[in-house]
Amino acid sequence: MSRFAQNAETGTVPASTTKLLTAATVLAARGAAHRLTTRVVAGAEPGEVVLVGGGDPTLSVDAKGQFPGAARLDKLAAQVEKAMGARPITKVIVDTSLYEGPLTAKGWDGDVIGGGQVARIQPLMTNAGRIKPVHNEFGGDPRFADPAGAAGRAFAKHLGLPASAVSKGTAPPAGAPAASSAAPSAAATLVAGAELGKVESPPLVRVVDWMLEQSDNVIAEAMARQVALAAGAEASFEGAATAMIAKLGELELSTGEVKLSDGSGLSRQNKISPKLLTDVLNLAAGGEHPELSAMFGGLPVAGWSGTLQHRFVVPSANQVGQGLVRAKTGSLTGVNAISGELVTKDGRLLVFAILADATGESVAARQALDKIAAKLVTCGCN
Repeated sequence: MSRFAQNAETGTVPASTTKLLTAATVLAARGAAHRLTTRVVAGAEPGEVVLVGGGDPTLSVDAKGQFPGAARLDKLAAQVEKAMGARPITKVIVDTSLYEGPLTAKGWDGDVIGGGQVARIQPLMTNAGRIKPVHNEFGGDPRFADPAGAAGRAFAKHLGLPASAVSKGTAPPAGAPAASSAAPSAAATLVAGAELGKVESPPLVRVVDWMLEQSDNVIAEAMARQVALAAGAEASFEGAATAMIAKLGELELSTGEVKLSDGSGLSRQNKISPKLLTDVLNLAAGGEHPELSAMFGGLPVAGWSGTLQHRFVVPSANQVGQGLVRAKTGSLTGVNAISGELVTKDGRLLVFAILADATGESVAARQALDKIAAKLVTCGCN
C-alpha cells in the first residue's frame, strides 16, 4: 500500500468533514434500514393529543417538503383524526423530552443560527428546522427560532386548531391501544398514552445521504444523537460525542486522535486527525463492516453534485477531478478541508484527507485543496 502523509496524526479543526465520522458511527450503531418515528398519543385530559418528537429532522409539513419521501405531518394528522373518531380534539402538546441538554453546542460561532447554517437542536422539527423547504448552497437557510413549536403549530393547523392550542409538555405513560377505526361516541374516552398515529422517516441510509450531500448540519446533529440513543446514553451534544468516540473504538479505530463537541463540524472545539478520516474511509471501503459502505452513496461528486457541484472548475487544471473525486468538504472562517475518495489515471482507488486550519480567503483556499486532489487523479501513485 502506497501512502503519503504529513502531520497525519495531528488533531486539526475538521469543519464538516466531521460528518464522515457521524455517518460511520450512526450506520454502525443503527444500520442502514433504521427509521425514525414521530408519534402522537392521547393526552392526560380528554381532547388532548401529544405530538412526540422522535428525532426525525426530515419530517415534512405536507407534500412540499425539503426531503423527497419524508414522513409528513398532514398524513399523521389524518391518522389521529381517524383514531379519535367523533371525539373532539382541543389541544396539541409538543413533547421534546427525547433530547437533553443545551440546544446549541460549545464552539459554535455566534452567527451560525442567525445565518441559517443550523437550527437549535430539538427532536421535533420540519425540514431540518427551515422556515421554507428550500436549500441554498450559499448563505444558509432561515430557521425557526423554536423548531419544535413551529412543528406543533403546523400539526395543529392540519387538525383545524389555532396556534394558541399548542403548548409544551410530555406524553403520559403508554396506555391501551387506540380505538378502532369505527367512530366512537363523543362521550367515549381514550386511555392516556394510547397511540393515535405514527409516521416513519425514509431509511437511515437515505437520511445520511442527505446529510453528506447537502452538508446538512441539523441532520448531522440528529444522527449523532442516534448514536447516543442506540448506546442507551443521554441524547445531548456531550452524550452524542462520547457515544461516537466509543463507537469508533468498537470499530477498532484510534480514538486518541479525535475530540468532539458536536456531530456536524460547526464547533471549533472539534479536533480530528487526517489519518483518522482516511482510516474511517478505508474501513468503510474494506468490506469488513458492510454497513459502513452505505456512506459512500452520499458523498458529493466533483463538478456534479452537492457541495462539490461547483468545485473543481477554476483553475482549469482542477477540472481533471470532475467525476473522479467524491468527497466531503468542510468550511469555517479560516478553516477548509476535504476528505474522500478518488480514482487515479491508472485506475487506482485512493482515499485522502486534507485539512487546513489557518486559511485566508475561502475561494482561493478551496481551489488550493482541489488542486491537491486533482493532482492525485493525474498521478500514477506507485
